Amino acid sequence: MKELESKVALVVGAGCIAEGMGNGRATAMTFAREGATVICADINGESAQETARLIRDEGFEASSATLDVTDLGDVERVVAEVMGTHGRIDVLDNNVGIASVGGVTDLHPDEWERVFKINLSGAFNTMRVVIPHMSAAGGGSIVNISSVAGIRWSGVPYASYYASKAALNHLSRTTAVEFAPKRVRVNAVLPGLMKTPMVATSGLAGSYSSESVDAMWRKRDRQVPLGHMGDPWDVANAALFLASDRAKYVTGIELVVDGGLSVGFSAPV
Repeated sequence: MKELESKVALVVGAGCIAEGMGNGRATAMTFAREGATVICADINGESAQETARLIRDEGFEASSATLDVTDLGDVERVVAEVMGTHGRIDVLDNNVGIASVGGVTDLHPDEWERVFKINLSGAFNTMRVVIPHMSAAGGGSIVNISSVAGIRWSGVPYASYYASKAALNHLSRTTAVEFAPKRVRVNAVLPGLMKTPMVATSGLAGSYSSESVDAMWRKRDRQVPLGHMGDPWDVANAALFLASDRAKYVTGIELVVDGGLSVGFSAPV
């Protein structure tokens, strides 16, 4: 039997910021390949549609929805549509996040607020709306995609990203304990240095004193004890485990997926 056979999974952030494969898209495709009916939600509706198309082209079940996670009413609308169509949500995967370069002395306060609204309030909104449905159904699994930046310095000054991901980690832990009696599991995946379109287009290359994205990739590879960055499928496979019944006794954890970065010595960038 496939890991998510007959389950309904709402993957938030299932689109991709540019051409290629991001964490959310890879997760949606992995869930579908493992038997889930996947609802691909993203603020970019066309990108969500593309992910759903890729899934259907492989012969699996998927639909799409345009969703702004910072708008609680929009979250309520999409969840109501999913419940109306499928009658339940077994898995919620929160893959929405942005990184804005800047430390506490040079990041504009408006940008600080924007990052928190997307990275933290977005997950708060989706969990707030989905958890009652999971509780009423006898349980479910929530996977929040955080970052090792929530537990350590990663070599880049982005205060809002560090702080919002640290807050997401603790929100995941405490929510896991609160709703454990309802059999709603909440876990976080903490990716390390990943090679994704979001990183390529984020402007981080300048923080690495790199003239090009390719130069940044090489420097990031050297930071990782395993010798290379991870890719979106590494994140997707970690999320799959936490979403599946193999992890039925796992809740409140932070699953680090970083090639040893968080326990190794980070080379200067």
